[in-house]
Amino acid sequence: MTPTDSDRWVKTVTLPPPSLEDNTADADRLEAALKKALKTPTVNISPDLLKTIPDRMRAWNFRAKAVVFKDVSGRGMLVHLAPPDAAEALCGLAIDLGTTRVVLRIVDLSTGGHLGETVFDNPQIAVGPDVLARIHHVETPEGLERLNRLIVEGINAETERLCERCAIGRESIHLASVAGNTAMTHLLLGLNPRWMIREPYIPVVNRPDVVRAAELGLDLHPQARVLVFPNVGSYFGGDLIAGILHCDMDQREETAILVDVGTNAEVVLGNRHWMMACAGAAGPALEGGVTRMGTTAGPGVIDRIAIDPETLEFQIHTIEDQPPRGICGSGVIDLAAALFRSAVVDIRGKLVPERCGDRFSMRDELGHLTLVPANRSGTGEDLCISQADLDSLIRSKAAMYTILETITDSVGMQQNDLDTFFVAGTFGAYIDPVSAITIGMIPDLPLERYQSIGNSSLGGASRVLAEPDCFDRIHSIRDSITYMELNVNQDFMNRFSAAKFLPHTDTARFPSVTVP
Repeated sequence: MTPTDSDRWVKTVTLPPPSLEDNTADADRLEAALKKALKTPTVNISPDLLKTIPDRMRAWNFRAKAVVFKDVSGRGMLVHLAPPDAAEALCGLAIDLGTTRVVLRIVDLSTGGHLGETVFDNPQIAVGPDVLARIHHVETPEGLERLNRLIVEGINAETERLCERCAIGRESIHLASVAGNTAMTHLLLGLNPRWMIREPYIPVVNRPDVVRAAELGLDLHPQARVLVFPNVGSYFGGDLIAGILHCDMDQREETAILVDVGTNAEVVLGNRHWMMACAGAAGPALEGGVTRMGTTAGPGVIDRIAIDPETLEFQIHTIEDQPPRGICGSGVIDLAAALFRSAVVDIRGKLVPERCGDRFSMRDELGHLTLVPANRSGTGEDLCISQADLDSLIRSKAAMYTILETITDSVGMQQNDLDTFFVAGTFGAYIDPVSAITIGMIPDLPLERYQSIGNSSLGGASRVLAEPDCFDRIHSIRDSITYMELNVNQDFMNRFSAAKFLPHTDTARFPSVTVP
């Protein structure tokens, strides 16, 4: 079925012209048409737009294109009026507000198509690499103002560049949607997140209202409106709600699970009738933060590793085939799986020196395994992984598996009962499920059940701009989620200890994995 403007935020309206028999006010006439098109009981028209309606509607023969939107109460609003035959671009801006990286996408509001996309490092990294460091910076004089200014200025600069590439002006952007974790959206809104990290862990707001872009300092059309995705609490943000929307978990009859690994490993289990969610600190190691040479994906970063079972030679692939300079999350998981399969590490994840050969060395009283010698690396130094790095990975993979086990058990399910396992983000895009299963990080399910869904945060933010029906869904998604606190869950701690082996103390859970 081809979408019509009834499926978009751009509505074409035709008004009956006024007459002596019908002397309805111009604004009332327009509001009635918009209420019918938007299917809302009210439509707010700002004073600035109100002033322009009489002359515009008469000049356009009482026809117009209207950009409309809603607030969190479901009330409609008129954002922009354009001539019925206008060639001007009517656009929206979807923002994936990540702790490490920010992604922008311009959406054509008339068609729902994507015009362009860009990604940049979150400028707040200059203050601190993670959420905790940034929240602590808020305590310093003008700390909150600095963090807010950094992200607003960063978005504005990148939006301008993206608009130039798409051959549109910033004033063509009338709507924006932002999906990010709770701390990142608080900092964009200029709200103090300090109580999020102090018991009982309370954010300022869970359901921000739609605001004018100008109120946030965003350089878009002067009347542009911004939707910030709601969060469930301090540790379950709008980026996960956007992810649920993106993969339609809220409309499925079958129970599925969604995993997004970023600062934390965040998990949602459920279907159209109910959802359970939790988050745990498994993220940094699985993003590549497990080792000193860990880094985010980029040219020269190791993303895949295998080990020849006969010669024990490393077969290393780097992004863009450049000299190795580090390793990302998918590479770390591949490495651990390859080391285990070749018995270079044992079931505890401990290096076996006689299997390491001349790659093994002791540095600072700690075992190290050299992956790439200095003369072949892109840094001029040996690229090594230490026993401490491997121990950290074991803890992270155990946390990940235990999160999945705990949340499924909480609703009386076995992991094998899952028909679909959605994996989001760059973690989902590059991870090899076979490697992840080999080390016992994710359950031993048939591979066809694993579905990589890419940047689900950006996907959900884009859908709200392209499909008005999604606006109401995000709030029903939020209200249907029950959050499980793992910090006080004794079952979690008991299971965690059992999962700190490769692949697990109970090897029957991983029938596809051959233990050396």
